[in-house]
Amino acid sequence: MALRDELLKSIWHAFTALDVDKSGKVSKSQLKVLSHNLCTVMRIPHDPVALEEHFKDDDEGPVSTQGYMPYLNKFILDKVQDNFNRQDFNRMCWTLCARKNLNRTHLLISDEDAFKIWCIFNLLSEDKYPLAIVTEEIEYFLRKLTEAMGGSWVEERFEDYKLELSTKQQHLSAWEIITLVGTGTFSKGMDRQTLSMGITEVFHELILDVFKQGYMMKKGHKRKNWTERWFLLRPNSISYYVSEDLAEKKGDILLDGNCCVESLPDKEGKKCLFYVKCSDKSYEISASDKKRKQEWIQAIQTCISLLKLGRPAPHRESRQKRRELRQKQQAEQEELELRMRELQTANENKQQELEAMRKKLEEAAANAAEEERRLLQTQTEQQDRYREDLEREKMVRQEMEEQVAQKSTELEQYLQRVRELEDMYHRLEDALEEERGARQDEETVRRLQARLLEEEATKRAELEQIHLHQQRTISETEAEKQELEKEGTAKESALQAAMLQLEQLESERQGALEQYQDVMQKLEDAANNTRTWKHKVAHHEGLVRLIQPGSKGPQKITNWGPAAFTDAELSLRKKDWQERKNRPAQTQ
Repeated sequence: MALRDELLKSIWHAFTALDVDKSGKVSKSQLKVLSHNLCTVMRIPHDPVALEEHFKDDDEGPVSTQGYMPYLNKFILDKVQDNFNRQDFNRMCWTLCARKNLNRTHLLISDEDAFKIWCIFNLLSEDKYPLAIVTEEIEYFLRKLTEAMGGSWVEERFEDYKLELSTKQQHLSAWEIITLVGTGTFSKGMDRQTLSMGITEVFHELILDVFKQGYMMKKGHKRKNWTERWFLLRPNSISYYVSEDLAEKKGDILLDGNCCVESLPDKEGKKCLFYVKCSDKSYEISASDKKRKQEWIQAIQTCISLLKLGRPAPHRESRQKRRELRQKQQAEQEELELRMRELQTANENKQQELEAMRKKLEEAAANAAEEERRLLQTQTEQQDRYREDLEREKMVRQEMEEQVAQKSTELEQYLQRVRELEDMYHRLEDALEEERGARQDEETVRRLQARLLEEEATKRAELEQIHLHQQRTISETEAEKQELEKEGTAKESALQAAMLQLEQLESERQGALEQYQDVMQKLEDAANNTRTWKHKVAHHEGLVRLIQPGSKGPQKITNWGPAAFTDAELSLRKKDWQERKNRPAQTQ
């Protein structure tokens, strides 16, 4: 809300309070007092001559709101700066209007609470005069108040009140909303103190732009001691006081987009610590518990983010959005009403056109009835003439039928002769077609015979050539057959010799295998015997080995160590074993 609009709402309350007879006019002497008080509260130099000069043509009579507005804009509102205490300004206007309009009968709230509700009304009311608050803003305020008191919002109760309100009017004045809250209609079950605290909390949030408030411990900058303070968070500052009555202010923490807030670990016996870092200094603060610490950190971060983005307080932004939405809906409603009026006008025009059309249709129906009567008379006359014509035509048709019957008989005889001629013509065509087909068959058979004779001669020559070739092939085949028989006999003899040799080799292999198995058994027995004796010698006498000159050649290595014989001895043994192996084969 702009500063001028906000000030005008409070001034409007004061001006209407001075209008005792509700004529819309106030005496000049009262306006002088009002103007002087406004200039004093808003710290504007007062010019008493300006009012006299402005209303010099109407020295005695009262001045209307429209007449006072040019003076108010030129000599007061155009000069105002945002350097005065708005609460003092609001209290001055409240003092003028509450004395006349506030009915304290049956109110559960104090004058201070009524003043706070009056300020909230000025914030949430529409920018139209006389000032009023619409149903949506009433619900918003009552919901906020219920949440501040720790109660639960009952939607059904407000819906009933909304229906009751819609039957009378769609809005409330400032004094009606004060009466609604002050009589406890929506705070049943709550005591006066709780209601007063709820009103104060909503007032701090909506009017004073207080995001959060509460007691916390603050570390001093000079003596470094911890002192309990009452903190008040606004969009651009954190103020701290001695107590919650805000009587003695101890300082401010100015916030901007470059500030930051961070959590700190516990130290110096203090828990739930965090600090607010500004451009010039930092502030260490201790909350009562972790939940409050997190709430304060999030609230301060929200303020810093809003400052960075240049956005107003959330409740003011939401109020602006609600107002824009209502304006949009109102514009749509007006457009819809305009369209409805246009449609209604168009409908009335259509009704008039339909009425004129109905009259024309009635006239046309009367004309049509007269025309139908004339047509009926004309049709009767035409039917009589048609009946006479039909009789004459019937007589003519009988005569024509007799002529047609005679002509039909003659035509039937003529057609019979034509059919006979056509039959004879078809028979002649069939005979000619048969003759033509016989000649074509004869020509085809003749050509076929000639072709067969030619093919027979060709085949006969080919058969003679084949016969001669067969004779030569048979003679050649006989010679090859004799040679093949000789080769077969030789191969059979070689095969029998190979079979005998194979049987001999098989028997030799079987003997060598048996001899190999005997040698392997003897070798195994000798190895076992040697192993036994080596074990015994090693056990009883130790490994004693005579030192002898070794062989110059490479020495054989076995699993037991160096071999007991040289390569030359091994060759002799292998040769001797080969001779003994071949000996049985030669004897066989």
